[in-house]
Amino acid sequence: MTIDERIENSVTRVFKTVFPNTTNHYDTLFGGTAMALMDEVAFMTATRFSRKRLVTVSSDKINFTVPIPAGTIIELVGRVMHVGRTSMKVKVEIFVEQMYEEERYRAIHGEFTFVAVDENKKPTPILSEH
Repeated sequence: MTIDERIENSVTRVFKTVFPNTTNHYDTLFGGTAMALMDEVAFMTATRFSRKRLVTVSSDKINFTVPIPAGTIIELVGRVMHVGRTSMKVKVEIFVEQMYEEERYRAIHGEFTFVAVDENKKPTPILSEH
């Protein structure tokens, strides 16, 4: 399987409903909750691509472009953007849908970097070396 095929096969989509227990005092999705969801989807995406043990080593600039109101459906989409020897970058976007309308728009996006580690927690190659 080519790297491009692996990237396509590892695209991860997760849907959630924004309930009041995940919102801030403005009745919009709390930024910390959004970041935690994004890291989780990035982790799933990276794991599906590599099938290795991974740790998050950084999150790059996360852009909160549009607030996400309570009572909406969000879709988090993770996609591998770059694969190095022991590290990889995953982009995660959050799209918002009103429950009773067709409109859909991107509200948040950012990138996360992961490193593959072995059983001793030492960096190991993402892809098997032949």
